[in-house]
Amino acid sequence: MTPRPRSRLRLTPRSVVPGRQRWDVDVIRGRPALARLTEESLHRTPGIDEARVNPVTGRVLLRHDRAVSPREAARLLRRAVEQVLADLRTATTHMLSRASAPRPVTTEPGAGRAGTARHLGRTAGPGRKRSGAGRWLPRVLAVGGAAAAAVAGGPFLLRLLSRPLITLGLAAAATAGVVRQAWRRADHAREQSGEAAPRRHAVRRIIGRHRRKFGIAALLSGLSQLAEMTLFALTPSIVLLVARGGSATLARLGVSGVFAQLATLAGAAGLATLAMAGFGYGAGVVWRGLAQDVEDDWRTRTYAHIQQVAPADLENERISRVNTVLSEDISQLGNFVGSSMHDIVQLGASLALLVPMFLLLAPQIAWVAFAPVPVVAWLSFRFHERAVAGTALAGEHRARLNSRVTENLHAHTTVKSATTEEHEIARVGELNRKHSEVSRATGRSAALPPQILRLAGGSALVGTVLLGGRAVLRGELPTASFGPLIELPGIAMLRLSRLGNVTDQYQRTLTALDRVERLHDLPVEPATGGRQLPARQVRGRIELRGVSFSYPGRPPVLRDTSLVIPAGETTAIVGTTGAGKTTVAKLLMRFRHPDRGQVLLDGTDVRTLSLPDVRRAIGYVTQEPFLFDATIAENIRYGTFHATDEQLVAAARTAGADTFIDSLPDGYATRVGERGAALSGGQKQRIALARTILRDPPVVILDEATSAIDNETEAMIQKALQVFGTGRTMVVIAHRLSTVQNADRIHVMGPGGVVAEQGTHEELVARGGVYANLWKLQVGEPAPA
Repeated sequence: MTPRPRSRLRLTPRSVVPGRQRWDVDVIRGRPALARLTEESLHRTPGIDEARVNPVTGRVLLRHDRAVSPREAARLLRRAVEQVLADLRTATTHMLSRASAPRPVTTEPGAGRAGTARHLGRTAGPGRKRSGAGRWLPRVLAVGGAAAAAVAGGPFLLRLLSRPLITLGLAAAATAGVVRQAWRRADHAREQSGEAAPRRHAVRRIIGRHRRKFGIAALLSGLSQLAEMTLFALTPSIVLLVARGGSATLARLGVSGVFAQLATLAGAAGLATLAMAGFGYGAGVVWRGLAQDVEDDWRTRTYAHIQQVAPADLENERISRVNTVLSEDISQLGNFVGSSMHDIVQLGASLALLVPMFLLLAPQIAWVAFAPVPVVAWLSFRFHERAVAGTALAGEHRARLNSRVTENLHAHTTVKSATTEEHEIARVGELNRKHSEVSRATGRSAALPPQILRLAGGSALVGTVLLGGRAVLRGELPTASFGPLIELPGIAMLRLSRLGNVTDQYQRTLTALDRVERLHDLPVEPATGGRQLPARQVRGRIELRGVSFSYPGRPPVLRDTSLVIPAGETTAIVGTTGAGKTTVAKLLMRFRHPDRGQVLLDGTDVRTLSLPDVRRAIGYVTQEPFLFDATIAENIRYGTFHATDEQLVAAARTAGADTFIDSLPDGYATRVGERGAALSGGQKQRIALARTILRDPPVVILDEATSAIDNETEAMIQKALQVFGTGRTMVVIAHRLSTVQNADRIHVMGPGGVVAEQGTHEELVARGGVYANLWKLQVGEPAPA
């Protein structure tokens, strides 16, 4: 059988950074054997330091040597998956050809394709039957042996179980084992998905300074649950009192007469009802308030920390991921506090009341209440794990569907122009069909667990009634002791059935907390310290002295670069793409730091100056300026919030923005939309330029700031900037040489940040070098060959 064609193997990148990649590999999803073999193959691949393959989601995490390029790492992943698929098909063909032979497949450790056949036996072909039998036979024998032992030793087991402390100990040990095993499976699943192992005991870190409010919420939850169980304990007692015509217990307490006793129990039930409702309302309010406080506190502190992170460190984090942490992950912390912790407290209160009541009132039937606890815990975890896997798969299909729909909506004009409407409808329909199938299957699976858990709770109730009733009839148990116990096991089982969901929420919360705290671990820029540099004292002389710099995982952009930008003059920096022009601006703004050498402002290394003072002294206008979803006036005033209307209009006039602003119906009050979507690229650049002009800094950097402006507007802005730039250091970075021909000095940079030429526009054109050739190309003259 030939390997699957290369085109059918889909590898979709999720994130690619130097030394680490995440991929979605559709062929791995739902195939544990293939995932395991791929992971083993990648571990043996030179250059791959770590590989984790998740068969549930189909995601692959690769950590590789930085000497291995991202493209080469992706090629190694594709080759590993294709090779494993080819080996599996070969092994399948080999096994099918020997299916009639009675002897089983034998392999030696590490025996290449034979070893692959051993793994394949778990997923396909005749080997599956043998593997399934080998896996289930011990369980069947164990269950059968346990049943036989129960039948043979029934009387002895009943005598043993009638000892409440032994029953309680066995139930506690079994439940602890179930919980421990669930934790291990959850940790293994996290390792498979490539997520970092979270630190345990995180509740204190989540709650933080809100411990007093947490204590109040927990107390109210516990009291509400105790009141609820008291109510359900009194209800059967009232029924028994009416049926028997009185209660000897109440009579001994001084309450005589059936009606008086009935009124007493009814009054107690009414008080329990009021307490349940009152404490429940208070608990709900306090828990929700605590959840909101925790969420607000974490979001405020995290956002404040991110605002102080250096741009170079924040660039390594995807904005979408940071936004997810600020929204979804921090919301997960609040949701866990507001709901899951409430359930935990109520479960603890239920067991805290159930255990002593059975031990004190009916120790001989306590095992009926304790025995289902580990069973319900196991069922809760087991079914919830399956539901999580199904939900994850459904989520993957939903994400693909949403991604395709969103992409098609953005590409609506392209689809129309290519007349591919039917094609896109068919593609979305197919994705919708797959999502629907998986969702239906998940829905069917999710409908079963609640009924099984209800069955377990009902069994505990039936067992309590049956054995307790027999004990009452035999005179071994007083009726007054039996009545309050009838409904309590069912209530406790109902609370316990939520354990799986609570544990899953706790695991999700640990992971979310880990991602939030990783953002807090990002280093922040120094907000204080450094030599003070008042803007009025800045002359604006800039010097790069032997500067070398490279971005992570890339060749050096600047190699021992030195240049001087005189104070009070307009200096242009031009050159080919990748020559390091924008990098010079980033080093001056301290967005990045040189690997070697110095960046000097007025003869002082900028790293020794106060960071806020440096950035206040420099106005930086980029090629793609950012505008906020606010009015034009608010965008121009950003950073100079107290500027007058006259100053604002003057800045807009200097930037050439007043003409188009005055033509708008709302003028300066016009909202620009998200990221300035309501404006053209040139209009956005002019508003950003006006924002910098309004700040009036002694140094201005224009990084392709007029690239989206027509020639007529550019000429007008150039004249205005000549006036604005008088006595000010202007650094103009541009590809369009018409922008810089009036500069006092032009630096022509080549690869590696080498300054190939420098001089005025006339001098460089007359020299006939690199600049002259670029100028001739832009003005339409033929450049020399």
